[in-house]
Amino acid sequence: MGIRSEMTSIGAGSSGRRDVEVLLGDAKAFRISWLIALFLAARGVDRIFGLCGGHIQPIWDDAARLGIRIIDVRDERAAVHMCQAHCELTGQLGVAVVTAGPGMTNSVTGIANAHCSRVPILVISGCPPRPQRKMGALQELPQVEMVRPITRYARTVCEAAHVIRELDEALACASGQGGEPGPAYLDFPTDLLREELPAGLLELERFQARASFPILPPVTALEKAADLLWSARRPLVISGRGAAGAGAQLARLVNALGCAYLDTAESRGLLPESHPGFLPAMRSRLMREADLVLTVGRCLDAQLGYGSRAVFPKARFVRVGISASELRANRRGEMELFGTVSEVLEGILEAAGDRPAAADRAWMKDLREKDRRRREDLHRELSQAAPGADGRMHPYRLLGCLRQALGPHAIVVADGGDILSFCRVAFNGWRYLDPGPLGCLGVGVPYGIGAALAFPSRQVVVVTGDGSFGFNAMELETAKRHNARVLFVVANNSAWNIERNDQLENYAGRLIGVELGDADYAAMARSLGVHGERVERVEDLPGALERALGEAPALIDVLVTRDAVSPDGRSGLPRVPDTQPLTTWDQMEKSRRLLHGRPRAIGEQESGPA
Repeated sequence: MGIRSEMTSIGAGSSGRRDVEVLLGDAKAFRISWLIALFLAARGVDRIFGLCGGHIQPIWDDAARLGIRIIDVRDERAAVHMCQAHCELTGQLGVAVVTAGPGMTNSVTGIANAHCSRVPILVISGCPPRPQRKMGALQELPQVEMVRPITRYARTVCEAAHVIRELDEALACASGQGGEPGPAYLDFPTDLLREELPAGLLELERFQARASFPILPPVTALEKAADLLWSARRPLVISGRGAAGAGAQLARLVNALGCAYLDTAESRGLLPESHPGFLPAMRSRLMREADLVLTVGRCLDAQLGYGSRAVFPKARFVRVGISASELRANRRGEMELFGTVSEVLEGILEAAGDRPAAADRAWMKDLREKDRRRREDLHRELSQAAPGADGRMHPYRLLGCLRQALGPHAIVVADGGDILSFCRVAFNGWRYLDPGPLGCLGVGVPYGIGAALAFPSRQVVVVTGDGSFGFNAMELETAKRHNARVLFVVANNSAWNIERNDQLENYAGRLIGVELGDADYAAMARSLGVHGERVERVEDLPGALERALGEAPALIDVLVTRDAVSPDGRSGLPRVPDTQPLTTWDQMEKSRRLLHGRPRAIGEQESGPA
């Protein structure tokens, strides 16, 4: 099947049935592994991430022959993380191909992370040949049963005639057609991959992507939502993952309302840092004082205090989204508008017309002024924060230098405990990825590689703690091999520092399992063929960053102090409070329950579950 040169058009993203028909020609039968690769190419997949193995070798080989780029990694977890980053940043399907048994189990953390983040990816694996099932075959495990709770679709495909049908259904479920988006999983017995399907049994329509149509709620619902928003005195808009692709409509709505806006890590960069409604330094006050909150494609999860009346004591909610978690989870909305986010926002704007909004201008002016002052304070910290008692630089100094080195179109990936918390504060306005709602350490290196491969002309930087770096450090060799031009910045304090500070403060200073060795990660990078420098002094950092950005892939190992307590550390996050993720919110939640005399079930303890 020497058709590699013919795949140029289809591999570039075409999903036309005619292209598939041309490639199929007049053959009487087709190998299943080749049909799987052809299906992926027809759906616009131009690369797959994975690690080779005997159970998937037929797919691996046919995908490469069809011109699909193989991004081979050192661990399957990293492959799934990379395909998630590719999907998040490009909007295209991310695909990982992993071998059976331990190859598949290695991928489970990546699948779980995509599940919690609601990112549509497809993970394909192999399994032992059908004649060897239930006999103790090599690498035989109940793979589908293991991932079913954390996927939108999970099947073992055992019939040749069902292969394309199952792929079609898996992608529909992953993309959220009829439910929540998220990962889908399929595995195939290896003997099936070598089998042939007669041409007459091939359903050609399955190769073509399903059409997607805008979904809109009734006009009366849009009008009621507009009435609520335009009559609110202190409206607040909060965006989430579901707002991707709706940045223009979001900006128009915030402008029309003259209201406050907050993003979350999953929607950072939708509105620029300079937008007058974007008030990240006022987050706590806005949540406390808003009288109406519009959530746009955002779950009310731990990062938003579950939408609790203790955290949002004065607010009614209008919720816009395309999935149940964005519309209903944890807090009932005054209006819950199911539909395509961009279309719903357009509908609300149209329903509002030219009427003036009732937003309290004096309140907004005060918020903007205080936000400006706090940002100025932050910028001073980024340029002036004192070193620790150990003489090492403060993490804010590292991030301040990095901000100055990056252009406005850079992609920033943050990973870790303490350093992640500092990054969330320091990087507003950039396109941004971090461990997300699962809090999955180790995503930084593979996310960065996936981002750099997707956008080779943009600056990509990964800021990672030394602990989280270790999870996927060997993928530096992957970055070098595939020429992923990413800069890795390791904030090295030789500790799991957010837990170390917790143990110092709350466990009488008993330090158990929180200190790491003084490893030289720059030397490690150089041993893998990657440009590496170790930086101990702030004055040496700008030059090192300039050299590293020019030599990427590159790594800078920056020695930072353990003495700096991060915003998350100060908020009590590592202590895992009883009812809310942060200590202040937990105290507010408990006070509210005490005030309203929440009845307890028989046998329930006073500090029972939220």
